[in-house]
Amino acid sequence: MNAEVLASVYGSTAIGVGIILAAAGLGSALGWGLICSKFLEGIARQPEMRPQLMGQMLFTGGLMEAFPMIVLGMAMWFVFANPFADAVKSAMGG
Repeated sequence: MNAEVLASVYGSTAIGVGIILAAAGLGSALGWGLICSKFLEGIARQPEMRPQLMGQMLFTGGLMEAFPMIVLGMAMWFVFANPFADAVKSAMGG
């Protein structure tokens, strides 16, 4: 029973990590799409603002790309130092 519960915790954690990483990647891709579309709309309205808009777009995109990297770090923590598995082991007396 102990091994089954622990395997279930590891399996559920792996599924959760996959969902977290997929959501972070999808959010980043959607964010880039929105940022670039608004950038092109801004250039179409005022072409002389291109350098300023380019800088703002790249800065915002860089901040947005930091989020999936932070999520990746958290996901690796769940995979390699699984806090849920430690809680299950201590609850089982092991």
